[in-house]
Amino acid sequence: MSEDFAPGEEAIGDESSRGEGLRRHGSTWVGGTVLILIGVVFLVRNISGLSLDNWWALFILIPAITSLGNAWRTYRSSDRHSSAVRGSLVGGLMMLVVAMIFLFELDWGMIWPVFLIIAGLGGLLAWLLG
Repeated sequence: MSEDFAPGEEAIGDESSRGEGLRRHGSTWVGGTVLILIGVVFLVRNISGLSLDNWWALFILIPAITSLGNAWRTYRSSDRHSSAVRGSLVGGLMMLVVAMIFLFELDWGMIWPVFLIIAGLGGLLAWLLG
């Protein structure tokens, strides 16, 4: 049974049409996730009285979540651990740590080894899976 589609049209449920939908709506989930996280933080602050002096650090989560999302999307599309996956993963984790340091007013002098650990894990993944 042959189906005719106009140029640019694809069958519903076709694997390539799902991939196109992910690319077209890829940033929508990032914005939604960031808004949910920011809303939860402000709600907890209002209910519990938790003081969040560095609330602006929540905006560092936007590129962090985007980078982690890119790592996930690249991994799922290629079904392997490529350098693009590792780069996005390491970058996203580093930005996530920076956001947590500012949000929770942690001491940079005590936390800096976490950056070495993340970079080392990225190198180890490159060696193990490369």
